[in-house]
Amino acid sequence: MLSKQVSMANYLLEVGVEELPASFVQSAIEQWQEIIPKSLESEFLTSEAIEIYGTPRRLAVLIKGIPSKQADREEEIKGPPVKAAFKDGKPTKAAEGFARKQGVAVEELEIKDTPKGKFIFVQKKIEGRNATEILQELSPQWIAKLEGKRFMRWGDGDLRFSRPIRWLVALLDEEILPLELVNGSETIQSDRLSAGHRILHPEFISIPSASAYVDCLRSAYVEVDPQKRKEKITADIEASAQELDGVAQIEPDLLAEVINLVEYPTAVIGKFEAEFLSLPTEVITTVMVTHQRYFPIKKQENGNVSLLPNFITISNGDPAKKDIIAEGNARVIRARLADAQFFYRADCDEPLEAYLPQLETVTFQEDLGTMRDKVDRLMEVANTISEQLDLNEKQRQEVESTALLCKADLVTQMVYEFPELQGVMGEKYALASGESATVAQGIFDHYLPRGADDIMPTSLNGQIVGLADRLDTLVSIFGLGMMPTGSSDPFALRRAANAIVNITWYADLEINLDELIKQGAADFVSAHPDKESPVTSVQEFFIQRIRTLLQDEKEIDYDLVNAVLGENDFEYTERALQDLLDARDRALFLQSIRDNKQLDEIYETVNRSTRLAQKGDLNTQELDPKAIVNPALFEKSSERAFYDALLTLCPQTKAAQTERNYRLLVDGLAKIAPTVSNFFDGEDSVLVMAENPEVKRNRLNLLGLLRNHARVLADFGAIVKS
Repeated sequence: MLSKQVSMANYLLEVGVEELPASFVQSAIEQWQEIIPKSLESEFLTSEAIEIYGTPRRLAVLIKGIPSKQADREEEIKGPPVKAAFKDGKPTKAAEGFARKQGVAVEELEIKDTPKGKFIFVQKKIEGRNATEILQELSPQWIAKLEGKRFMRWGDGDLRFSRPIRWLVALLDEEILPLELVNGSETIQSDRLSAGHRILHPEFISIPSASAYVDCLRSAYVEVDPQKRKEKITADIEASAQELDGVAQIEPDLLAEVINLVEYPTAVIGKFEAEFLSLPTEVITTVMVTHQRYFPIKKQENGNVSLLPNFITISNGDPAKKDIIAEGNARVIRARLADAQFFYRADCDEPLEAYLPQLETVTFQEDLGTMRDKVDRLMEVANTISEQLDLNEKQRQEVESTALLCKADLVTQMVYEFPELQGVMGEKYALASGESATVAQGIFDHYLPRGADDIMPTSLNGQIVGLADRLDTLVSIFGLGMMPTGSSDPFALRRAANAIVNITWYADLEINLDELIKQGAADFVSAHPDKESPVTSVQEFFIQRIRTLLQDEKEIDYDLVNAVLGENDFEYTERALQDLLDARDRALFLQSIRDNKQLDEIYETVNRSTRLAQKGDLNTQELDPKAIVNPALFEKSSERAFYDALLTLCPQTKAAQTERNYRLLVDGLAKIAPTVSNFFDGEDSVLVMAENPEVKRNRLNLLGLLRNHARVLADFGAIVKS
């Protein structure tokens, strides 16, 4: 039991570094938010609050209300078994050694029962250690446990960190907590001196106490709290945009990055020549956001939204020199936009189709040929999907044109310079080349979903070509044996499979994915006769993705997903891949009848019938009682009632299959449930496993038929009773 704590203190640890990557600042904060509380808890140290800060030049933790020492506590320590500790009632060397190690007399040992027999124990009082001692041990560990990309060494030491560590501040209230980081011949010792802003306060600043940290740094033009920087940056951007009667386009990813690029943020308004506004908006915003970390400004007039020839940057420099900073930023973006303007004009000199031969110079994958080869393959897949969807001639031609041109923009100058614009420029250049708006939209759409928002493609031909593109990649890469392993997925195959399923569900596309996989695998083997067919591995991969999407995105219970996709049941696997919409709808329907308790009405009888039916030999496809049940073998009226109920159920099951209206089936199963219960347990119940083999088989067939009707919806044997 913990004793009462008496005195509390505040502890500050600041690690001063050379400029950190913005991504690492955020990552380090998140890691410390997990590491530090756990390590304190493991040392029996609680605190009132743990505040973690980060800027490009420092990482810091301020622990408020930490006890000056651990509480004294009692701990029960287990020793050797009694049979080893005592012999003839006297302590053995094992007992004496254990007592000596724990610093107690043998007489203080206790005997207790455990699940593994009797053991000796000692109740040991452990005096709490001073927080100073513990923090001296933990602080270097907190630094060493941080992980990130491209850690470096510096000087002649082996210390690794994102950037060289230059100073340490460690204060327990007003006192310096002695810490050392040894890096070869260099030793960094803790002090109370922290660096101010590199430009606005280049001198070191003395921190009088841990609790004064945030205010002291603010006085040195450093805002250590990322949330405060975010609030100021957002407010300043919005205010600056209002000065121009516009609205800033604040991209979340850009904002998150900029927050960790500055210590003292200042919004700076810049401008560029209005002539550049003739470029596509996406080009200008890509240059601003992705390449320069600028915030675009838009204006709405008469219902139309347009870009202004202005931008906002967040400076880490001297606010008094905003004009100079703005002009420098303008020079940079002016040059970038001039390049983009040149690329755009040069690209538009040729129709999009003229770029197709250049795709032969771009390798898709060493063993899979060029991008032009890939285009030929995805065109075949797209044509098959068009056939499955029974598109008219015009739609098929648009799909074919979209598939042919969908990768052509990859070899344009604009996309070469700005890869983020693939698909975007394809749409622009297609329109400029005289292609229909439908084809142009499809070229853009076939890359969707991509990015954080996962916006779905809206055009039919974009959906079809997107499916074909991803499916070709999946089958081809799997054919080469380059499946994803663990966290390694260089071709983003998991994302591709998820996109195929989600697009199909989003657009309600009646495709047969199983057929597409088999066709693609056959074409792959034809082109690579030395390789094995990837059919099975691709099928299994898709089932894994469908399972995950149903559970995580559709929030379907795991056992209901198993019931729809089957557990090692290829019949269900194939059915799900042949009709993704049906698999989704059956899973959603099962969840709905579980939620409204209707599943409970049929679960017991169907599940019991399913278990017993396994003792028979009826195939899982048969639904017609007349074909396999012999009424002449009935011995009880409950058998006749069961048979008649199955005859009544048949048309409902057929209608449920045809219309994919599974409520018809469930209603029918609910109606038959009392009859089946009477067959099992009523006054006129039967012994299913009768001595007469023909009677037994007849009764098992009745149960097998009920199981088969239920299997039209799902494998009830996989469903766990609620």
